[in-house]
Amino acid sequence: MTSEYTEQHAATDGARSSGTGTGVELAVEGMTCGSCAARVQKKLAKQPGVAEAEVNFASKRATLVGDSGELDVPALQRAVSDMGYELRTVDTEHPEPDGDAEAAEQRMWFYRAVVAVPLTAIVLWLAMFAGELGEHPAARWTQLALTIPVQFWVGWPFLKGMVQRALQRSANMDTLIGLGTLAAFGYSVVALFAGGFLYFEVATFIVAALALGRYFEARARRRAGRAITALLELGAEEATVLRDGAEVTVPVESLAIGDHMLVRPGEKIPTDGEVVDGVSAVDESMLTGESVPVEKTAGDVATGATINTSGVLTVRATAVGADTALSRIVRMVQDAQSGKAPMQRLADRISAVFVPAVIVVALGAFLGWTVLAGDPVSGLVAAVAVLIIACPCALGLATPIAIMVGTGRGAELGVLIKRIETLERTKEITTVVFDKTGTLTHGEMTITDIVAAEGGDDEVLRRAGAVEAGSEHPIGRALAAVAAQRLGELPAAHGFDAPTGQGVRADVDGTTVLVGRRSWLAEQGMTVPEDVDEAVLRLESDGKTVVLAGWQGRVRGAVAMADTVKDNAAATVAELHDIGMTVAMLTGDNSRTAEAIARAVGIDRVLAEVHPGDKRAEIERLQSEGEVVAMVGDGINDAPALVQADLGISIGTGTDVAIESSDITLMRSDLHGVPQSIRLARRTYRTIQQNLGWAFGYNVLAIPAAAAALLNPMVAGAAMALSSISVVLNALRLRRFERGHRREV
Repeated sequence: MTSEYTEQHAATDGARSSGTGTGVELAVEGMTCGSCAARVQKKLAKQPGVAEAEVNFASKRATLVGDSGELDVPALQRAVSDMGYELRTVDTEHPEPDGDAEAAEQRMWFYRAVVAVPLTAIVLWLAMFAGELGEHPAARWTQLALTIPVQFWVGWPFLKGMVQRALQRSANMDTLIGLGTLAAFGYSVVALFAGGFLYFEVATFIVAALALGRYFEARARRRAGRAITALLELGAEEATVLRDGAEVTVPVESLAIGDHMLVRPGEKIPTDGEVVDGVSAVDESMLTGESVPVEKTAGDVATGATINTSGVLTVRATAVGADTALSRIVRMVQDAQSGKAPMQRLADRISAVFVPAVIVVALGAFLGWTVLAGDPVSGLVAAVAVLIIACPCALGLATPIAIMVGTGRGAELGVLIKRIETLERTKEITTVVFDKTGTLTHGEMTITDIVAAEGGDDEVLRRAGAVEAGSEHPIGRALAAVAAQRLGELPAAHGFDAPTGQGVRADVDGTTVLVGRRSWLAEQGMTVPEDVDEAVLRLESDGKTVVLAGWQGRVRGAVAMADTVKDNAAATVAELHDIGMTVAMLTGDNSRTAEAIARAVGIDRVLAEVHPGDKRAEIERLQSEGEVVAMVGDGINDAPALVQADLGISIGTGTDVAIESSDITLMRSDLHGVPQSIRLARRTYRTIQQNLGWAFGYNVLAIPAAAAALLNPMVAGAAMALSSISVVLNALRLRRFERGHRREV
């Protein structure tokens, strides 16, 4: 990693996060809506030593950054406990999803719904469909008997939350539900003795609908968080370690740097390391998406959770616990899911004042109907409807649930979104800039054409490869390697000579063979056949590097080499054009070579002959022209440009630099991941907009209708539960992203 990148990256991160001290992540228990999250966040942000606090309702996590030094976690826990919530620490060394807690919550609401639904059905039938039977005293007392368990056992979580908030002189969604259902229940008890109209069915229906809604919501949240669970399950659980000449099986958690691990065929490599002995093919598809196993020998890097497919390897551990590639990927996805987009912060601010405002509106509705219209019954109905329908559940879930599902789906596809702000920036992108070498191309020279004046292609390649086998020039070494790969063992070359910058000569099979530039071979008295000369000019105009081979006074042929573009480069550029992007290429190559590649793949703009240190300046120049730029590179040489760009996308295989140098990391080498990542980010952002639009619109329209007594409280309760479920279901549609629709825009 270059020092220039380190400075740029540090400056950018400083701009994106104001925290300068240590950070900590804590789980938050007891939150029931977005206003709870906003209240906890406000409390934590005021604590001594806390520079920045973010609380995510959907993930139930608090992310804190300290001014300096270690944060006083016990003090933070006490501060939140005084509010009726609970903070607990999260094991960052071995992060685990909250699967057990989520499963327990889902079971709890399931049992309550199972009790509430049949009892509510009976109460509803007696109150609304039993006719004269429903007016019988026994039927009225039966409604009370059936309502009590629904109101006080099924609805206990709401009532408990209401009391806890009241003791802290605050209010949340539980306050609205508790006040609304208790008002209906209390009025009905009085009416039971006084002979008035009963509203037991309102209390039971609201509690039953909310319990059922909470069950489906908890179930959906578990589905949304499965990406983290799936990533964690990729890792090995045990390792075979060589200690004192013996094999010892130990838990992966107990591995230490320097341990030598024995990995047999079919086993997962327990942690990141370096191969010290053995030869095998390793399936790295969990990181790269490539189905072909990669050959590993001594000195090669081995990544934890990849699968050894054939031979036995001895691997020395170089990273353990939270420092492994898999743990960093998991942590990055968790960070993305815990972060907040600016739109969510706006929703949180609204939620913080929403509940008190709703209580005022409900009280106003009751007094208005009672005092002005002389109808306290309609006032009660209106007040209960306002309290119930205004619960800000959907508002609190709208953004975080979409982020959880979108980033989770991205993780499944090998698209890792590092910063939540990325979701909003993608909609502004106008130009996508690709680095050429290693990004658009394979990054390796290969033979593309062989022109033979006399004899066959193989003879030209065989002799040229034999001479170049002694060369130190990258093109010469590449030519020799490809020749050996195609033709097998090459003949020995003797008397090797390499005039600087001209070419090479050596004796092969008793004949002096010259390989190099056309001008040099001409200077050595070599005759260039007309057909070879024409082919050389044509190949060079296509941006290829051409060397000629000759012996016995005559050029016998030419070999053209190039760094070939990846198979799907043209299709990727076409996809980007489909979504309205201008595509540019940034390269240090000469303009002729760059233009040839650009024509081959359909690139709109070429920035050629750019020195590595000037790539960042080129991105700045595009931005000064009004372009909003996404930069695509390998995350190492392109790091300054990746950081300078409005959106940095690195194509890597999960290495340190690939993960840390960009906003989005593509874990697979497939270029299709570039338009795919942009479309996913845009789809996620659009889903957030849809959810917030529904949540805001629902409350804006429903509250006035409820205050005017145009909505029955039962309808209000059902609508409130449905609103929360609807934003979750809308977010879950992101799980189907690109399942059978590869070119979806």
